[in-house]
Amino acid sequence: MVLISTVTLSVRSFVVAVPLVVFLAACATHAPAPHAAARSASVADPAVEAPPAESNGQDGDDVAAKASPTPTPRNAAGFADWVAGFRARAAARGVDATTLNAAFDDAEYLPRVVELDNRQPEFNRAIWDYLDTAVSATRVTNGRAKLAAHRSAADDAERRYGVPGNIITAIWGMESNYGANFGHYETIDALATLGYDGRRQSFAENQLYAAMKILSNGDIPRDRMRGSWAGAMGNTQFIPTSFVAYAVDADGDGRRDIWGSIPDTMASTANYLAKNGWRAGQSWGREVRLPADFDYSQADGDTRQSSAAWATAGVRPIDDRSLPDLANAGILAPAGAAGPAFMVGHNYRVILRYNNATAYALGVALLSDRIDGEPGVQAAWPRDTAVLSNSQTRALQRQLNALGYGAGTPDGIMGPNTRSALRRFQRDRGLPADGFATQDLLQAVTEAAGRTY
Repeated sequence: MVLISTVTLSVRSFVVAVPLVVFLAACATHAPAPHAAARSASVADPAVEAPPAESNGQDGDDVAAKASPTPTPRNAAGFADWVAGFRARAAARGVDATTLNAAFDDAEYLPRVVELDNRQPEFNRAIWDYLDTAVSATRVTNGRAKLAAHRSAADDAERRYGVPGNIITAIWGMESNYGANFGHYETIDALATLGYDGRRQSFAENQLYAAMKILSNGDIPRDRMRGSWAGAMGNTQFIPTSFVAYAVDADGDGRRDIWGSIPDTMASTANYLAKNGWRAGQSWGREVRLPADFDYSQADGDTRQSSAAWATAGVRPIDDRSLPDLANAGILAPAGAAGPAFMVGHNYRVILRYNNATAYALGVALLSDRIDGEPGVQAAWPRDTAVLSNSQTRALQRQLNALGYGAGTPDGIMGPNTRSALRRFQRDRGLPADGFATQDLLQAVTEAAGRTY
């Protein structure tokens, strides 16, 4: 799904674990009107389960400030009054009466949407478990079949936008399991409910205005404008503002239909990536092997240099394929020093514009490789390592703060401040500074904090 950069519904950057349920996970965080949708936990499995809880900002500052405190649930009786008020505001902005009548004459308050919006998960899912589902054998097989069945549409999209068919197909698989699960909520009802009784009311209103444009343009009738509880729509889960900005009529029927038209879906998805900077002919990256003395504080994706420079530093291919030719490559070690490592380039960061989560972007990248016949991850994941729950992460943050490491507001999210603080703690104790939070590391921080009292 795709989102607006000014309202970051998703957590992200890279984290250790994946929450079993997420608030409004957005698939794409980008301006001007990000394509995708506020990805919802109602979409289950990595078209299904939302990506890891990660923060794009300053840990608690980002999520706590932008998500805002959970509002007191309101009585559904007030929904009709809210709808009347929104209709008046929309009319003042030029929305015609026919469109407003089609949208709101039968608008329905959805308590389940409020429940899902307010749900705050406690337990996290390790990134390797997430990727097991995201890049399962079934999903790879189905992806190859879907790409073969729609090869003409994929090739047309690649010729027009420069985005390969296997990347487009991987996003389709991640977002809706190739159309099998793009949500059953009527988008107008879900967004109106969130506008009235949600945590991101201004976001929901902005999406409703965009949805009015979609109705007015005749792209899709109200009853077919369906998707997740959070407003993500169609095969590749665009939120309405992203649809308005990036959706394409590729089949020439005069409508932009990301629900029923695979050519429109593929072209719209490719257009989104292209408009966000996709570089034709360039790899997203590749799994690599790091030298024994590698400084894991550089494995944050933000330390960037050419692949040749990384090779000089001892980074090697994981197999007989060469390193990708990348000008500004970063290194990721999403499970720390004990797990696989990846060299990632510009196009990987474009995938993050679709959904700013490391687990999601790796899922798309690795699934696209497998669809294209390449091998999967070859290094072993540390599957016997227990990841932290949200409450344990909050405890870790409090104790890092007590030790003077500045982890930010204890919010249970492994954002950049927390990872940076954890790396400094690790470095001070002669440990690999990978910023990967484990039960053993929590115990070490707890013991160190206890000795300061």
